[in-house]
Amino acid sequence: MSDIIHLLPDAIANQIAAGEVVQRPASVVKELMENSLDAGASSIHLVIKEAGRSLIQVIDDGSGMSETDARMSLERHATSKIRTAEDLFKIRTMGFRGEALASIAAVSQFEMKTRLATQEVGTLLVVEGSDIKRQEPVTTEKGTTISVRNLFYNIPARRNFLKSNPVEMRHIVEEFQRLALAHPEKSLALIHGDEIIYELEPDKMAPRIVALFGKSYQQQLAPCKEETDLLAVSGFVGKPESAKKTRGEQFFFVNSRFIRNNYLHHAVMGAYEGLLPDGAFPFYVLFLSIDPKHLDINVHPTKTEIKFDDERAVYAVVRAAVRQALGAHNLTPALDYSADVNLMSKMSQSQALSREQYLDEQIGSGLQQSNLRNWEKLFENERPAESKLFSQHDFSQSGQQALMTVLPAGDPAVAFQLHQRYLVRPVKNGIMVIRQEAAHERILYEDFLKKMKNHGGSTLQSLFPQTVNFSTADFTLVMEMEREIKALGFQFEVFGKNSLLVTGLPIEAAGKNEKELFEGLLEQFKHNQSALTVPLEDNLARSLAKRAAIKVGHVLTREEMELIIQRLFSCHNPNYSPDGDTTFFIFETSKIESHFR
Repeated sequence: MSDIIHLLPDAIANQIAAGEVVQRPASVVKELMENSLDAGASSIHLVIKEAGRSLIQVIDDGSGMSETDARMSLERHATSKIRTAEDLFKIRTMGFRGEALASIAAVSQFEMKTRLATQEVGTLLVVEGSDIKRQEPVTTEKGTTISVRNLFYNIPARRNFLKSNPVEMRHIVEEFQRLALAHPEKSLALIHGDEIIYELEPDKMAPRIVALFGKSYQQQLAPCKEETDLLAVSGFVGKPESAKKTRGEQFFFVNSRFIRNNYLHHAVMGAYEGLLPDGAFPFYVLFLSIDPKHLDINVHPTKTEIKFDDERAVYAVVRAAVRQALGAHNLTPALDYSADVNLMSKMSQSQALSREQYLDEQIGSGLQQSNLRNWEKLFENERPAESKLFSQHDFSQSGQQALMTVLPAGDPAVAFQLHQRYLVRPVKNGIMVIRQEAAHERILYEDFLKKMKNHGGSTLQSLFPQTVNFSTADFTLVMEMEREIKALGFQFEVFGKNSLLVTGLPIEAAGKNEKELFEGLLEQFKHNQSALTVPLEDNLARSLAKRAAIKVGHVLTREEMELIIQRLFSCHNPNYSPDGDTTFFIFETSKIESHFR
């Protein structure tokens, strides 16, 4: 039997490595800009064409490379930052694995110009799919310019997996924003085609945040600072009233490296407890400075996930730092201080007691009287909503037949609401229980799909149009989907940079807040995008149905209850919500009888 194990050619090995390092154009942006930062660049220009498909170019004024180093940088496992395995636990620079340039050059038409400050002539390298085509001296500025053209040109299957240009551009903008936040002392620019998206001068952190996200952030930032023996926390958190319904503007940096960490995000959200409405997300940019020996940053190819050797301690420090920032700027929950006008002065005199302990004591005296008057309101029934949930529809014949198999013809029985969560109605063979939220989602989902198929839905004009501000990435995404979103029944127009004026809502969303609904639609869409593989129109229909559907606690009139039941059984699939949740079940009479025998 002949031998079957052999070594892969370097070109193929590099393409395989590229699968981990280079997932999309934004991955290339991240690796190249991090290399520029590690090279000590004070100015970095990022030039993009066709969302990175045709060109990604990074121009820096860093230290540059010698001819030998330039050639070596394209070899796998080539690095200037690691000599021994122990060095992995002392890393403070960005890129260090030594596969980035080799991987990028393996899946693109790659060109590098680089020159040391001490030399008059630089080096030009031209590479295609790991094959070095040219290496020659060149006249160039000090530093390095890398141009990546036609990404994945030699791997068509990978290129076909890229999303639309606006989606890929949004990922590029997000990477740029993270690096710009981590290094406010650097001069950075982002150019897409002929448009200058960002041109950032060296500055402090607060002005850098405003330059990236807009002037509206000037009044909403609270500085955050805490130092312990283990780590130091610094940065800014947003005021609770400026929280958005969409994720994306939450940033953690550990030793200037952007990371994702749900555990630390939970710590921040815990500090905001009682300050935010449901489904709202605060803005924060937090920097953790910690000795690298307490970290393992080599747990993920993109190095955005890390491990701490004492996660609980880090969690506690982060939460305390954010709570202190909110408290220091009077952003803590508004309490009824009218019950005791001397409350704050008494608190300052009671240093032996924590703030929570002191308030607990106060509940037993002055505050108790003011709060008791509010207890009855918790049990008052809301007046039934008068809002119209549906516009008039003609039910299909098949839908009516499906309805009649369940509901008794001419039955005078009416539905009623149970705990403002379920609809209950007698049927031929028992009692039907409908989960109102899931049923309404199914109805709206199918309605919205039809609207987009027919290229237009009914719109309810807003009496008071609202302005919605977005990050650059989110604004780009919205404009990419403009036609589909307007087909749902939204009306809006561009109102300044990265802002929209919403002038109309889908008629099914009557009574909803324009800003909250639009932000919620975008947040739900991005969540679905990461969790599902469905067409754009289907995702939008699901997202809007989820955000516009009636929720638990919504009081319905009898007419609205009956209309939900009729509309549900006119759907193509009345049994399940778009998420796959059961919409109804029937508690059969025989089951009821069995409980009495």
